[in-house]
Amino acid sequence: MEFIRSRIENQLMSLTGLSLGQLDLENPKGDPGLFGPDSISWQVHGDFSSMLIGGISALLLQALHPLALAGVWDHSNFRQDMLGRLRRTSQFVSGTTFGSRRDAEWLIEKVRTIHLQVVGTAPDGRPYAASDPDLLTWVHVAEVSNFLAAHLRYRNPQLSLAEQDRYYAEIAVVAERLGARDVPKSRQAVADYLQRMRPQLLCDERSREVLRLLLDAPAPSVLARPFGDLMMKAGIDLLPDWASDMFDARQNPLQRQLIRASVKRSAPMLRWAMRNGSVQRAKRRMGLLR
Repeated sequence: MEFIRSRIENQLMSLTGLSLGQLDLENPKGDPGLFGPDSISWQVHGDFSSMLIGGISALLLQALHPLALAGVWDHSNFRQDMLGRLRRTSQFVSGTTFGSRRDAEWLIEKVRTIHLQVVGTAPDGRPYAASDPDLLTWVHVAEVSNFLAAHLRYRNPQLSLAEQDRYYAEIAVVAERLGARDVPKSRQAVADYLQRMRPQLLCDERSREVLRLLLDAPAPSVLARPFGDLMMKAGIDLLPDWASDMFDARQNPLQRQLIRASVKRSAPMLRWAMRNGSVQRAKRRMGLLR
């Protein structure tokens, strides 16, 4: 049983930013980082399955914004290394959430520096810059709205409305430090923002290529392939109906029921296996776990 547990954990860890080996989330002792263990951000970002599903859905939603997609398309190797992009994104999210204050600030400054180099012209002729405050807000909202949606569906449906608002208010700090502006900080503000953004969104050949690449993304092992396929389907299912309609990827009610039931069956096993993830390391840093 211990062998199986370690094998599953190793497979999961290979998907995370921890596999890059650049952060020590267990030190310095007692450093709460940007949020600390009493934050809602630690709760929402602490579950591997829901964060992976939310991340997949967020990537698809981001791909509907032509300028956001152009920057990634022109300045990233994600088409050749989807797993690498997943790890780098995971490192940023887990490091800014669970890392020490120094590590969180290092990651934010690192990304700010990279963004300054990401400039160009989109296929429609419009200039883009990854440091554009409005684009940063879009990327942030696409991420955190899906992280929270996945948490509510697969981890804690009882998270109160006040706690959901608190999550958005907390996590806005990261976006603002990256340079985002007018970041929505409540459920209603996020819903209103997404509604306002819809006329700017477009599903084109590049957007559909992102969906295809995600569906064809390599798994860390043959045994992990069914789990990876399930996570991808769950990420598509998590999209707002209007977004899945834009991708022409809406699943029927039976498919959705089967996907959600399968995730809910597999998630407890993954939580059992994960003993050395970001949240566990951060809790050890704070003296909350041995």
